[in-house]
Amino acid sequence: MELPILYSFRRCPYAMRARLALQRAEIKSELREVVLRDRPEHMMEISPKGTVPVMLLQDGTLLEESLDIMDYAAEKIDSICWKKESMPNFDEMISKLDGEFKHNLDRYKYPNRYDDVDAIKHRDANIPFLQMIDDLLTDNEFLSGKEMGILDCAIFPFIRQFANHDRDWFDNLPLEKLLKWLDCCLSSEEFKIVMKKYKQWTPEQDAVIWP
Repeated sequence: MELPILYSFRRCPYAMRARLALQRAEIKSELREVVLRDRPEHMMEISPKGTVPVMLLQDGTLLEESLDIMDYAAEKIDSICWKKESMPNFDEMISKLDGEFKHNLDRYKYPNRYDDVDAIKHRDANIPFLQMIDDLLTDNEFLSGKEMGILDCAIFPFIRQFANHDRDWFDNLPLEKLLKWLDCCLSSEEFKIVMKKYKQWTPEQDAVIWP
């Protein structure tokens, strides 16, 4: 195996944040775009949990979680904005994002998947997390410092998903710094690169080398 293999799904926020880190670290991989209703046999063999992203390194190491892939990439990035140890609030922010925020996001966006759910109640329950982001942006343009870094890339794909469900409502929130931050992340070259579209991977096709 000449390059790591990355199983990904373009719109998945977990896969998105992994790709952002890999792109910033300039780590090339063989990208295999997955359609979740038709998961590749090889992916299921190496990672039966069946979720993306999954990264298989050349030495056989398997990275099955997006944050593990981000950590792997961050080791190769020479920037303080990609060092978690420089961000004392990193673990707290990610815990709240992947826990309570994601719980509410799923029930806001997909209320029909759950029993007895008030979508608006779950939407509004996420406002304190958005306020926290806005408060943290007082001194810098990005959460990670002077440039878009590991905390921004770990968080903003989920804020993007939340915002896009009702962008008119979101854009009218009294959180000016948050709105500017999200727009900066969305307009970044990094985001444009990781959101390029690819066809569903099949074993017969030529390898897609990314980025």
